[in-house]
Amino acid sequence: MKKNIFGYIIPLLFSLIFSGCSNSGGGIIKEIHLGLHNNNQLKVQIDVLTVEPVDAYAEYWAGNDSTNTMRSTIIKNATQHSLVLCNILPKTNYAYHIITIDNGVKKVSKTYTFKSHDLPLWLQEQFKAINTFPKLIPQQFKDGLILLNKNYAPGIAFLVDYKGQLRWYHTVDGMAYKVVHYTKDKTVLALLGTNDDPTSYGRQILEVNLQGDTILNLKKGQGDFTQIIHHEILKNDKGQLVTLTVDKKIMDLSSVGGSKQDTVNSDGIIVFDSHAKKIWKWSVFDAVDPLKDPNILKTKKDWTHANSLNYDTDGNYLISFFNTGQIWKVDSKTGKVIWKFGKGGTVAMPAECDFTQAHAVHINQDGNLMFFDNGVKKQQSGVFAMKLNEAKQTSTIDFHIQLPKEVFNGRMGSAYMINDTSLLVCCSKRHILVLADKKGILLWTMEMAMPSYRAEFVRTDQLAPYLKP
Repeated sequence: MKKNIFGYIIPLLFSLIFSGCSNSGGGIIKEIHLGLHNNNQLKVQIDVLTVEPVDAYAEYWAGNDSTNTMRSTIIKNATQHSLVLCNILPKTNYAYHIITIDNGVKKVSKTYTFKSHDLPLWLQEQFKAINTFPKLIPQQFKDGLILLNKNYAPGIAFLVDYKGQLRWYHTVDGMAYKVVHYTKDKTVLALLGTNDDPTSYGRQILEVNLQGDTILNLKKGQGDFTQIIHHEILKNDKGQLVTLTVDKKIMDLSSVGGSKQDTVNSDGIIVFDSHAKKIWKWSVFDAVDPLKDPNILKTKKDWTHANSLNYDTDGNYLISFFNTGQIWKVDSKTGKVIWKFGKGGTVAMPAECDFTQAHAVHINQDGNLMFFDNGVKKQQSGVFAMKLNEAKQTSTIDFHIQLPKEVFNGRMGSAYMINDTSLLVCCSKRHILVLADKKGILLWTMEMAMPSYRAEFVRTDQLAPYLKP
């Protein structure tokens, strides 16, 4: 271990110190130190000290292929530059040089080399990809990465390519990654919890960028963050945090055989700013009276069990409920329920849309309501994409695929379109991802060493310039 020029500890790969050399940026660069960033084997940090304030960045490439260069972010008008190299592969030779810009004059240092470390044993052999029909795998899928999570401590968020190769990771000590979401800001937003918290329930919100630096870290007890949150963590267009929360109501259930001071557990939506100040709140109790549920004494401990939250194209909320088998659309300003889709809902459904429990509800690229069907009743999971006519409160099936019964997934799970003909499905309980076409044929599978709550696909343009699949 070595303390670098900026005062913190990093594992040292090697260090170069020089002064006034014509091949080191024209005498501008004084020192270069190279090590790991945040002790992560897939991120290399180059600390550069210059004799005067300049702009600086690094260009780097694998092996001898200098035509396929990558670059770090630029540090402007400084003498101390911490340049982070992402997209590092294990046990690979790299070359790099430092670019400095002073009063518009660009100078290039000589080229240096290093070899990256292997991944630690606990990160090796986590994923096994099987290309059943390699010629049918769409290029869009090859060009992106898959965001996954390990939901017990120590928690890990992963970005993995279609070959099963780990391309990015972030670890948290003592906590578990319960839910992860990739944002339009090119960050990983997560809900963290302890091993004692139920699956997908947590008490901490963490956001990191692709360089592994913390952007936001809120814990239960700060500001208005007083309730357990679960199953979802999103950002809205204003950069505010949108969460599902556990909502409890003390009420008189004596008229149906309960007590006068009974507790019903249900769900709500809370929108926070980055300082945990409550901006907006909605509760299932605002929309439905528990006394109208004839089974409330049986269901009161977990009445509705919301399990996903997303946006419709008009900015209103879509929320799915596992226990009621419904999907609701909720006005994001008034909290009014606009429609209910599912058994006993307000939107008419074709008989063939016989889903039981839904996860990962969202509007897909074709503008249709799409969700993963756990298929608990028939013990076979699948995916539905539905065309909804909101004005007429009717619906038709755009497509429906049934997954093989061998990958039946009764809890958790997700399904997202990759292109017009294929979709990525996460069968969490089976520890398996599948790429399927619209006929339900499995083109690709990947076995995981751990269950992931869902699998989000991240396109290559959403990763640049930090990662190149």
